[in-house]
Amino acid sequence: MMEIALMQTAENFLYYQWQQTLQNFPVNKTSANQVFTHLIQAYSSPNRHYHTLKHISCVLQTIQTLGTYTQDLPGVELAAWFHDVIYDTQAQDNEEKSSDYAGEALQSLGIPLSCINKVKRLILSTKHHQADDIDSQVLLDADLAILATHPVDYQEYAHAIRQEYAWVSEIDYVQGRTRVLEKFLQRQRIYFTPLMYEVAEESARANLQAEIRYLMSNQIYG
Repeated sequence: MMEIALMQTAENFLYYQWQQTLQNFPVNKTSANQVFTHLIQAYSSPNRHYHTLKHISCVLQTIQTLGTYTQDLPGVELAAWFHDVIYDTQAQDNEEKSSDYAGEALQSLGIPLSCINKVKRLILSTKHHQADDIDSQVLLDADLAILATHPVDYQEYAHAIRQEYAWVSEIDYVQGRTRVLEKFLQRQRIYFTPLMYEVAEESARANLQAEIRYLMSNQIYG
């Protein structure tokens, strides 16, 4: 019962955030509620362990913290809502499909085409985590904020990612995941915005290095 109550509280908070984002546009309330319901269903699917409503909530909260950097805060928030709406670990085009989904959903709400195109571009930037403007920098920093969390929370995140790739053999997962983590470590900086670089860069690198050590030790002794 407590778990159900917590889920309802989380959904209520997200609904409030959804309304806050859409208040910048003259949208139909019924249509907005329908899109919100579809988003909740997508992020609540049983095959998700990390890319869930909790992730969306955390991304949105981080965007709020970084809001002063943005040029188009509503656009960044809309991109956050839709950036993982399509998520299949066995597919290579999740970002493209999420971008298309966002375009159709936002068009149904009567969002201006200029904003829709911005949102779609922002979502596509999450594919390789390459930023070409300040708004994409904010979105990407928010998406990767989990990397700098407390080590215990980071371990939960890493475990959740492994669950989403449960179909991958251990040796293949270790090799693939290590490559991903090392690519981030090889960057001059993981975070783009001055605030995230200052407060999160060091912690993120420490967590990534710790996960690589864990993965390699499992491969050797597992």
